[in-house]
Amino acid sequence: MPRSELSPLLLAGLLASAGVAHFAAPRQFDATIPRALPGAPRTWTYGSGAVELALAAGVALPRTRRVAALATAAFFVGVFPANVQMAVDWRRRPAPLRTAALARLPLQVPLVLWARGVANGGKGGKGRS
Repeated sequence: MPRSELSPLLLAGLLASAGVAHFAAPRQFDATIPRALPGAPRTWTYGSGAVELALAAGVALPRTRRVAALATAAFFVGVFPANVQMAVDWRRRPAPLRTAALARLPLQVPLVLWARGVANGGKGGKGRS
């Protein structure tokens, strides 16, 4: 399978895995919800998990892929504050956990670029697939 066909499926798999994890082990995600957000952290955890599952389905289907991939890029930007919250909260944890929390911050950039690339049909520039 060509890389351009595999990339959207891998992105969909990543999103689906993360979405399922939000429901299977919500406590770890609750801890990353910024305290400034209104409502219960569990609501945000389940909501973001549901969004990831919906995005996964959209990215997996060629008919909805472009819009879903653009929404995925926006989602990756939107969850960045949770990753910052996690890095702040984990600054006194053991070194491997601290390192993992900090590594998530710059990881958002390639995730956003990956989603945009999928939206553009694997092409580097703008345009429709």
